[in-house]
Amino acid sequence: MRTTKKRSVALATTATTLVLALAACSGGGSGGDEATADESELGQVGAMEDYDVGTTFKATEPVTFGLMYRDHPNYPLKDDWDILTKLKENQNVEFDIQTAPLSDWQQAQSIAIGAGNAPDIISVTYPGQEVPFVAGGAILPVSDYIEHMPNFQDKVEKWDLGSELDRLRQEDGKFYLLPGLRESVRPSYTYAVRKDVWEQLGLSLEPETFEDFAADLEKVKAAYPDQFPLSDRWSANGPLEATLNVAAPNFGTAAGWGFGEGTYWDEDAEEFVYTGAMDEYRDLLEYYHGLVADGLMDPESLTQDDDQAKQKLASGQAFAQLTNDQEILTVRKAMTEVGNPGELVMIRVPAGPAGDLQAGTRLVSGLMLSSTAAEEDDFLAMLQFIDWLYYSDEGLEFAKWGVEGETYTKAEDGTRTLAADIDQNGLNPGAPKALNVDFGYHNGVWMLEHGSTDELDQSMLRPEVVEFVQSMSDKELAPVAPPAPLNELEREQVSLWQTALKDHVYQNTAAFILGQRPLSEWDAYVAELEGKNMQQYLDVVNGAQQRYAEKNS
Repeated sequence: MRTTKKRSVALATTATTLVLALAACSGGGSGGDEATADESELGQVGAMEDYDVGTTFKATEPVTFGLMYRDHPNYPLKDDWDILTKLKENQNVEFDIQTAPLSDWQQAQSIAIGAGNAPDIISVTYPGQEVPFVAGGAILPVSDYIEHMPNFQDKVEKWDLGSELDRLRQEDGKFYLLPGLRESVRPSYTYAVRKDVWEQLGLSLEPETFEDFAADLEKVKAAYPDQFPLSDRWSANGPLEATLNVAAPNFGTAAGWGFGEGTYWDEDAEEFVYTGAMDEYRDLLEYYHGLVADGLMDPESLTQDDDQAKQKLASGQAFAQLTNDQEILTVRKAMTEVGNPGELVMIRVPAGPAGDLQAGTRLVSGLMLSSTAAEEDDFLAMLQFIDWLYYSDEGLEFAKWGVEGETYTKAEDGTRTLAADIDQNGLNPGAPKALNVDFGYHNGVWMLEHGSTDELDQSMLRPEVVEFVQSMSDKELAPVAPPAPLNELEREQVSLWQTALKDHVYQNTAAFILGQRPLSEWDAYVAELEGKNMQQYLDVVNGAQQRYAEKNS
């Protein structure tokens, strides 16, 4: 068992962008038998003998786990956080923390794992981001150890997550990420519009289709001819990445953050096709090109930084913009600061040519375990602790809300209320303390990106956000792809193809939307993708899918 050490110095890395999209080659599958590790072979120090669902984990003696911690600038790590104090007092657990800032997080992970000095627990890892580390043997095949995680197993069974977990499996049939688990998909991105302007013009705040939304923007343009109704954002790493990600399922494709590795499962043909060459992808670009051509969307949407975009909406230069349940608060604050009396509200994402759909997964940001963790003499206690904190109802509530009677109260009907002097998510505006900043709770490192029951997930949402989530609940989930895990040789083979293809797609996505390249050249563009080894890439991916299907049939 390790002794407690001081918090490590942040890793020196260069800035990189977090990749939020899931691996595109993931999908449902039949899975396989797990190779369960015998409990007697695992380090027993601190482990509980009778640990199970409903048991509060407390190590039988003090233990210290190595933790690679993503340090968020909005709530920087404090050694005296209440969550750390409570885990030491009540769970007998401390951490040897190695930090890396949010701006460098993914590269910091890569450097630490590649150098072989990553701590036991490597936090904040999105599905697909573990793949590059599998072949080197630096991270554990955690599927071998879930037998010792009863809460994890319980939620996978109750919420029927087996097929979704299968999409994490690699070529060897194992998965290497412990994801956050959600009972249901929870949408958070949509358009925010100026309610006062929409009502002034008699427009519906619930446009049924994207065409209806465009018609509404036309009416706003007619009333305010010198302004662009829509000035969008999130184009720093690609054109309209968030907007296209949200809209794409309703057009029958994927785009933006959801573009991933560029493959899309064609259910009718039962094979992968290249996303950026789909007719449906063209339809999506044609829609947004139409908004630009008709003066309904600011062409700077594809080049401006987020602060510029938010300021345009706040100052009244624009009346609509993609947002999420947190960013809308930022813009509202900016509106107040400049004296804009307008009211900003979220609308339900409209339907499109492919139907009323949304993409999403119930597997969210999770954690990896270093391969050396299995050699620790307190490894079983580590598994039990992870299972309790991240997957038990008790642990999930603790990580999200803190301690009942201290940071929140709980009514007989289960309703939780933050202490009056504590704010989170705008629940107590103006309160002097914040649950994450001052106490360390409600932190993605401890919560696995809010994976939990629907009730707990929505318990800290503002009423307007709950209303939005419920309005989206009748949308059909977009089809998901079956697993197509590549082996190491295949990954090396396709990596250059993937990069060249995606770069060409993104470059032309912007050009088509802005009208810098006419959509009449679509066939020529597809031929250019073919010249960049598109078909060879698809052959490899489809071969991997068939191999996996045969092996697990």
